[in-house]
Amino acid sequence: MKVADKISLLKKKREQVAEMGGEARIEKQHAKGKLSARERLDLLFDEDSFQEIDSFVKHRSTNFGMEKVGIESDGVIVGHGLVNGRTVFAYSQDFTSRGGSLGEMHAAKICKVMDLAMKAGAPIVGLNDSGGARVEEGVDALKGYGDIFFRNSRASGVIPQISAIMGPCAGGAVYSPAMTDFVYMVKKTSHMFITSPYVIKTVTGEETSFEELGGAMVHNTKSGNAHFACENDEDTIEQIIELIDFLPNNNMESAPEVEMGDDPKRDCESLDTIIPDDPKTPYNMKEIIEEVLDGNEFYEVHEHFAENAIVGFGRLNNRSVGIIANQPMISAGCLDIDASDKISRFIRTCDAFNIPLVTFVDVPGYLPGVNQEWNGIIRHGAKLLWSYSEATVPKFTVVIRKDYGGSYLAMSSKHLGADMVFAWPTAEIAVMGAKGAVEVLSGYRKEISEAEDKVAKTQEKINEYEEAFNIPYLAAQRGYIDEVILPSETRSRLIAGLDALASKTELVPAKKHGNIPQ
Repeated sequence: MKVADKISLLKKKREQVAEMGGEARIEKQHAKGKLSARERLDLLFDEDSFQEIDSFVKHRSTNFGMEKVGIESDGVIVGHGLVNGRTVFAYSQDFTSRGGSLGEMHAAKICKVMDLAMKAGAPIVGLNDSGGARVEEGVDALKGYGDIFFRNSRASGVIPQISAIMGPCAGGAVYSPAMTDFVYMVKKTSHMFITSPYVIKTVTGEETSFEELGGAMVHNTKSGNAHFACENDEDTIEQIIELIDFLPNNNMESAPEVEMGDDPKRDCESLDTIIPDDPKTPYNMKEIIEEVLDGNEFYEVHEHFAENAIVGFGRLNNRSVGIIANQPMISAGCLDIDASDKISRFIRTCDAFNIPLVTFVDVPGYLPGVNQEWNGIIRHGAKLLWSYSEATVPKFTVVIRKDYGGSYLAMSSKHLGADMVFAWPTAEIAVMGAKGAVEVLSGYRKEISEAEDKVAKTQEKINEYEEAFNIPYLAAQRGYIDEVILPSETRSRLIAGLDALASKTELVPAKKHGNIPQ
C-alpha cells in the first residue's frame, strides 16, 4: 500500500469514528434536548484545543454475538485540551454508540485518561451519559467500574474531579460521580439511581418515575448527591468552565488569580445598616456575601440542599476563597444534619486545594428535634468540628449576629484553629440566647418568681442579660475575637488578612490519616 493510500485510510477511519452512532441516533439525541458527546467536548474546551486519544479502541467481547457488533471508540471519547488556557483532561460517554454502555475497553480508556491527568497534575471532567454496564461483557464490565473507582479514590484531594450527569446514570455507574468533588445534573434529561423504578416496583411495590426517583432536582434538594442543577447541556458546560476558574490544577498549586477590577479597600457602606434592630428578624446572608466579594460575584455550591447553610466560591482581591455561612432566612440559620454534612465536605474540598476559607456566622444553635437526634446529629455535627480543625488553609471568621453555645464553637471559632476572627458590633456571642439563660440561671429564676409582674420581670432580665452578655466585647477581652469591626470594613479587613497569611504554614502530627466521624 502506498503512503498516500495509508494516509487516505487513516482519514477514512477518522471520519468513521467521528460519526459515532450515526446521524439518525445523533438526531434522536438532539430531539431529547441533549448534545452529542463530541458537541459537549467542543463546548468545554477552547476552540481547536481538544486532542483525542484512543479513538480507534474496540471491544474484544465475543459473548452473545458481540464479535459482530461494532461500537465506535467503544462508546466513550477521551482526551485533553485547554479550558481558558489551562490543561484539562476529560471523557465524554457517547449514548449514540450502544447507549454509552461501559465495557472492559470503555473503562480502560477512562482509566488511561485519569492516569494521565494524575501524572500531569491537571483537573479531569467526566461527562456521563450511559445506559450502564455492558451486560454482554459480564464481570469484565464490573472490573472496569472497579478500576475507575480505585482511581477516583487515588485522585481525590490531588486533582479536581468534576462529574456531569447528562443522561442516565444507574447501578454501579453512580459511584464514580459520587466519589468526585463536584456533581452537575441537567434538569429533565439526567437521572441517577442505584435501582430503577421498575426494579423498585418489583421488589417493594412502590411506584415512582425516573424524574421523581433520581432527577436533577431530587438529588439537588433531597439527597444532596448533586451540587448543581442546570437548565440544559450548554448551561452545564458553561458552569463547569466557571468552576474550573476557581480551582487550582492540583493540590500543590494555588488557584489562578483572576483580575476582577474591584478596589481591595472599597468600603461596603450598605452593610452598616443591613442587620435589623429586632434580633428575631431575618435578613438575606447572601447580600452580605455578595457585597464583600470582588465584583459582587458569588458562585454558590449546593444551592438547593440544606439551604440553612450557604457554601460557594468567590474572590477577594482577585484570589479564590471558599465561602461558608449560615442563612437566617431558613430555619433561623440553625445547624442540622444536612447543613453539617454540606459544610464539612466543602471545607475539606477547599482545604485539599489550598483555597482559604471565609465563614460568616449567624447561628442560634443546632436544630432541636427527635428526628435530628435519632438520625445522628451528634456524629454529623462532629464532622463540622473535625473539618474546621483539620483544615490548614488560612481561615477567617466574621461573626455577624447570633453565635451561641456549641454552634459558636462549630462555626470556625478561634478554638478550632481560625486564624483571624472578626465580629460586627451586632454580634451576640454567648453560651445561649437571653431567654434561655434567664430560664436556666437560678438567680434570675428566683427574682422572677418573687416578682408581682412576672412577665415584666422576665423581660427586664432578658434585656439585662442581652446588654451584659450578648455582646462581642467579652470574647474580645479574652482574645477569642481578634477585632470588633464596622460592617463596612469587612471586605478590606479580610483582604488584608489574606495578604498577611498568604504564606501560612501549619505543622500537623505525622499520621496515615484521621478517622472522620461517620
